[in-house]
Amino acid sequence: MSVLILADQSEGHIKKASFEALTYGAAIAKQTGTTAEALVLGTVNDDLSALGKYGISKVHQLASETLNHVDAQLYAKLIAEAATATGATVIVFSHNQTGKAVASRVAARLKAGIVTGACALPDTSNGFVVRKTVFSGKAFANVRINSDVKIVSLNPNSYHTTAGEGTAEVLQMNIAVDTSRIKVTAVNKVSGEVPLTEADIVVSGGRGLKGPENWGVLLDLAKELHAATACSRPVGDAHWRPHHEHVGQTGVQVAPNLYIALGISGAIQHLAGVNRSKIIVVINKDPEAPFFKAADYGIVGDLFEVVPKLTEEIRKMKAAS
Repeated sequence: MSVLILADQSEGHIKKASFEALTYGAAIAKQTGTTAEALVLGTVNDDLSALGKYGISKVHQLASETLNHVDAQLYAKLIAEAATATGATVIVFSHNQTGKAVASRVAARLKAGIVTGACALPDTSNGFVVRKTVFSGKAFANVRINSDVKIVSLNPNSYHTTAGEGTAEVLQMNIAVDTSRIKVTAVNKVSGEVPLTEADIVVSGGRGLKGPENWGVLLDLAKELHAATACSRPVGDAHWRPHHEHVGQTGVQVAPNLYIALGISGAIQHLAGVNRSKIIVVINKDPEAPFFKAADYGIVGDLFEVVPKLTEEIRKMKAAS
């Protein structure tokens, strides 16, 4: 018996969200009195033994270049086989693009109960009950898993990552890797920017910026905060900003530690994509903007007056530190 956690990787490096999943999985293993083990698919440049500091005792790797690009069907087959080989009774994914594509397929193969979008440790005092977000984050549900094998995908930025001491034993798995039926013909990568899904801070703009020519006020603030930049759907639809910056229910869903919204009214579709942020700051001249109801901090004022002053104060604080 063990808890098996998928340590998702990209371009040879373990993703940030995976460290959270590893910590979460190790905590479940401690609750259930078993061991936490990681699974890595593909070739990785990182020192995998260092994953032991997140509470992992073993790292199982399938070091095939075929697995460097996600093929959901192939991933599901291999993860199911790895879970069976390691005797895993709980399998943990990060609820990111990979987890969303693969976790349910693994559940079908193993006839396992699954909870997606978990936001807290399972309650194991009477069975195995997992808390998750529902209705686009507006409510919570407690879901009981009764199957022998249990699968949980963890919402990013919903569980604190902790790193301690220790190293993990790295083992190569002897599982045949089939040829992927997916052929990658090109990779168009946005460079020189903080990836939205990995960002601790996101600065986002809406129609209140009035046009793409005014985006400099947002970019200056983002630069001082080392933040990723984002936008609302109307801004993306109007081609003021690239489509990949659109956050919301129909765009990228983010969960940073700090989300700053400039000139965004806060329609329910936008809130659904950002409401897992730890802290939300809204700057809008309309005091009736719906976003203020969801904000932890709000400033009613003209963003073209407020934001430059905020940026300058941040710059002064950085210079003084």
